[in-house]
Amino acid sequence: MKVVTLVIFFLITPIYLISSIATLYIISKHQLKSEQLSTEEKPKADILASQIPVKSQTMSGVVFGSDIRVSLLERYMRRNNSVLTAFAEKIVQTSDKYGLDYRLLVAIAQKESGLCRVIPENSHNCWGWGIHSKGTLKFSSYDVAIETVAKGLKEKYIDLGYTTPELIMKKYAHPNSTTWADGVNMYMQKIEEPLYYQ
Repeated sequence: MKVVTLVIFFLITPIYLISSIATLYIISKHQLKSEQLSTEEKPKADILASQIPVKSQTMSGVVFGSDIRVSLLERYMRRNNSVLTAFAEKIVQTSDKYGLDYRLLVAIAQKESGLCRVIPENSHNCWGWGIHSKGTLKFSSYDVAIETVAKGLKEKYIDLGYTTPELIMKKYAHPNSTTWADGVNMYMQKIEEPLYYQ
């Protein structure tokens, strides 16, 4: 019996080790390719990502979702204990409606309010939108806020040539701000990082 066990061990162990090494190699190559996407290729990657079905195990089997971007936002906001987690699908749909990067609204909310942790009372304003010395713009709900901010970014920024966080910062952030765009870019990257890097 011991001889049979030893034979099986010495036959199976090399196969297991080789398959593990091959799997790690494939994963590292895939990650390297993802990191090498240029800024021109990134929108293509976002379009492709939106077409990848999201799989999750359930008691009854496998469930497929329609958009991995919603799952990425939910995962990121849940890890940051944000009330916006429940609005991930709304954020993706509204971003698509106005031609925004689906990560932009979440990244700005993270930079401006810690994803809604520090906002004026009853304002639903996680983006610092219309908050200045003259007063605070308040929204009746997060749905209304998401729609208003997305539309405003499209019409008052993107359509006028402010198409990157660096350019948006010139008009959006405090005039003395030098780190706003760096923060927004960092949060946008974190949204898409593999789970084991977060």
